[in-house]
Amino acid sequence: MEFCDFLQNFKEQRCLFVTTKGLSYLRNVQEQKMLMGACQQVYVAGSDSKSYAKRVLRAYWDSVFALPKKVTTVFVGFAPQLMLPLFWLYHRKNRFVAIDFFISLYDTMVCDRKKFTPGGLVAKILHKWDEATLKQADAFLADTKAHRDYFVSEFGADARKGCVLYLEADTAIYHPMDVARPTALADKYLVLYFGSVLPLQGVETVLAAATLCRPCPQVQFVFIGPLSKNGAVDKAGYPNIIFYDWLAQPELARQIAMADLCLAGHFNADIAKASRTIAGKTYIYKAMGKPVVLGENPANHELYAPLDGENFFVKMGDAQALADCIIKNAQMSTTGGRADG
Repeated sequence: MEFCDFLQNFKEQRCLFVTTKGLSYLRNVQEQKMLMGACQQVYVAGSDSKSYAKRVLRAYWDSVFALPKKVTTVFVGFAPQLMLPLFWLYHRKNRFVAIDFFISLYDTMVCDRKKFTPGGLVAKILHKWDEATLKQADAFLADTKAHRDYFVSEFGADARKGCVLYLEADTAIYHPMDVARPTALADKYLVLYFGSVLPLQGVETVLAAATLCRPCPQVQFVFIGPLSKNGAVDKAGYPNIIFYDWLAQPELARQIAMADLCLAGHFNADIAKASRTIAGKTYIYKAMGKPVVLGENPANHELYAPLDGENFFVKMGDAQALADCIIKNAQMSTTGGRADG
């Protein structure tokens, strides 16, 4: 399904937007903006509570009591699986129901985070849950073509119902800007990575690449992410990395603005999901006009191609390839150019 055809289902409709994620979450903001541009009116079921349980309960409460006759279509955002018990209510009186299948419970909990054993009872339940959610929806969004195709092949989703909506960066925060560096970093080639340290991100490859770059004193890494949460990383063993556990978005933008090269990934070669998704940080880096290093995978190639000075692709899981790309760019920076990665 083309995106214009997907939107046509909401043209001049009165839509209920449902989400279990905070309303200020960027994907929710993106989708509400999308709906407001097409619908006659948008009603919201959800909240910005810090408690996930409270957000889910609010989504249920609002869904039940915000479904008067005037609602003609329904869009279920983050985690539509949790709202599946209400799909019968949404479908009453032939309401069109679309979902953002942003995350597969089975793929995330079994294949990515490995919380449950493949083939086990819980894995089978999660698989059936994903299947049922996709089957009951009249249309679904995915964040990449690779993910859409996976949902079709793995869960039997109807390919004619699938549409791709790529992520966007919040350009009110992330945009090109000039930020003065601290004196100690003035002559360094700054390489920045940030992330929530999920398995598919492959932060171990980033850390290994930083170690391989130590013979090149010009290269200075900035790593932003909660590495301390697992206590497995001895930060003292990485003298060429400046660590931040986390930063507020405006300060994160300032750090990115100072960087010469930004690492996007994903870099984990063992988790299939890493090859089917474009890292959210990629959109942020690009919105700020930064050159990025991307994992060599189908999802990244949907939007980006190797481009000297802008996009550099490296083999996923290969710390040496990542280090070589960084060092080559650092060396080229002294002559005013960058190397083709």
